[in-house]
Amino acid sequence: MITGGFTHFSSRESLVDLRQELDATIDTFQDLRFPDFENDTEYLALHAENEYCFLDGEIISSDGETWPIENYMDVTYETVVDHSTAKHSHNQRQSFMVGALARFNINHTYLHPRALAAASALDLKPKCVNPYLNSVAQIVEMVHCVEEAITIMNQLTHNGITADDPPKPQIASGEGVSACKAPQGTLYHHYVIQDGTVSFANCITPTAQNLANIENDMRMLVQQSCDLSKDTLNHRLEMLVRAYDPCISCSTHALEVRFV
Repeated sequence: MITGGFTHFSSRESLVDLRQELDATIDTFQDLRFPDFENDTEYLALHAENEYCFLDGEIISSDGETWPIENYMDVTYETVVDHSTAKHSHNQRQSFMVGALARFNINHTYLHPRALAAASALDLKPKCVNPYLNSVAQIVEMVHCVEEAITIMNQLTHNGITADDPPKPQIASGEGVSACKAPQGTLYHHYVIQDGTVSFANCITPTAQNLANIENDMRMLVQQSCDLSKDTLNHRLEMLVRAYDPCISCSTHALEVRFV
């Protein structure tokens, strides 16, 4: 995808091949075992009627509230903490989770039937409160997206594809807020433009929103795992951080365990 369009279109055959690879991935995941750990939290995701929402819609909480996207700062309330240079976000609870597991818990009824079958095969059921299973929810979403892509390709093949010239840029003023679903969770963009110049910009990433919840999960895991060896506990904590699918630097450097 590029500004104004796409460099090329995928073929239906390539998507069918990808679907077959995903079927094999599901078989592999059925043989994996995840730590038995649960920690209920607030889940936030984009939501729209009659679709598994990845773009715009409204913000919805598993605790029962909804907000327009324009009110994203009220939802992702950021505060400075003493022990980190990164801000923490909280909403109705001390922390919340965004990402595939949050989307699954809130929007699972809109999944493609094959994605629902994948969730059943992988024993993923709502409401799931095991953060390790965020990786499983991502596999389910991959099935959903491939099936949706095949449907779109069939529609394009049937209706035909015509090229449109991208719109010419114009110097203007205005303000816009939007949100989309990155694999890691909801990504917010907010920009103010004055006479063609960006005068204000705010971008809140999923990893930043998840940070407080990661720390709370880690505290709970340590409390429940005092009987584990140091190496095993360290491995479980590393798995927990990476289950949230943070950026590469976060997944590599976010954890330093010290036993006292």
